[in-house]
Amino acid sequence: MTQHYDVYGLGNALLDIELEVSPELLQELGIDKGVMTLIEEDHQHKILKHLEGQSMKRGGGGSAANTMIALSQFGGKAFYSCKVANDEDGQVYLGDLLRFNVDTNLQYHAPEAGITGKCLVFVTPDADRTMNTFLGISASFSEAELVPDAIAQSKYTYIEGYLVTGAASKAAAIQARDLAKAAGQKIALSLSDLNMVKFFKDGLLEIIGSGVDFLFANESEALKMADTEDLTVAVDYLKGLAKGFAITRGAKGSVIFDGQEIIEIDAVPVKAVDTVGAGDMYAGAVLYGLTHGMSYAQAGELGSKAAAKLVTSFGPRMDTKDTRSLLDG
Repeated sequence: MTQHYDVYGLGNALLDIELEVSPELLQELGIDKGVMTLIEEDHQHKILKHLEGQSMKRGGGGSAANTMIALSQFGGKAFYSCKVANDEDGQVYLGDLLRFNVDTNLQYHAPEAGITGKCLVFVTPDADRTMNTFLGISASFSEAELVPDAIAQSKYTYIEGYLVTGAASKAAAIQARDLAKAAGQKIALSLSDLNMVKFFKDGLLEIIGSGVDFLFANESEALKMADTEDLTVAVDYLKGLAKGFAITRGAKGSVIFDGQEIIEIDAVPVKAVDTVGAGDMYAGAVLYGLTHGMSYAQAGELGSKAAAKLVTSFGPRMDTKDTRSLLDG
């Protein structure tokens, strides 16, 4: 493989099923609001049966996939490693990646028998997103899904924090990190979700190892990682884990550490209707900026604009032309 990439991503391939619901319905269903919870397939079926007749939007998803697609829409070159089954959903997922010009291991590895993972994404009127995920065959994501040549030819390898939940997927994340380091390339990690930090902090620290080049977190994840309620303390803690990082703060914007100083990035004021994929879009924009000659501040500003634009409509991604238009001004 001689293709060079800006970013090589790895994560869980999930078919997203998005629904608009009330907080009361989430409470009725016993679903924790605002976080991602792993559930079994039969539990997911029961929830869907309860919601029969409601409007549902389906599409390829998964956090790192959304980030790689965003990067590609901006004009970057992305590769994505994941695992789908040889079912209809798996074929839809592969087609989605290729439609957005994202190269993938699925072009080289024949899918196995099984069930492609699915994520129920509940959007409440406050624009918050809550996820119930059945990983399906993604639960067996392993080093076999990695493409070492592509990692070696990528400026950054981007690891989705959700991979920390399984022994094989965590090992694959660590292997990808080591392959990137051996090739002299950079490593970025997203903490992904508050529950990942709450229940798998030790595993995330294993993936980070001696340190990564860039870390993505939202404010609640950063605070929990540092076991503090003080953002200044959290910032100092993250400096020990990464050469650079971004902490997103919703309507308060974000802060970026460039290795030397903290840069405050203003939020773009908008009326949010759906925050699904906002962090993924932010990461895709920042990674595009960092691999295309932008300063950390410029990359952060692009991330802020992109996330703000995304949350004004439903779904985890925008049209390519709308994404590219953000580069114009």
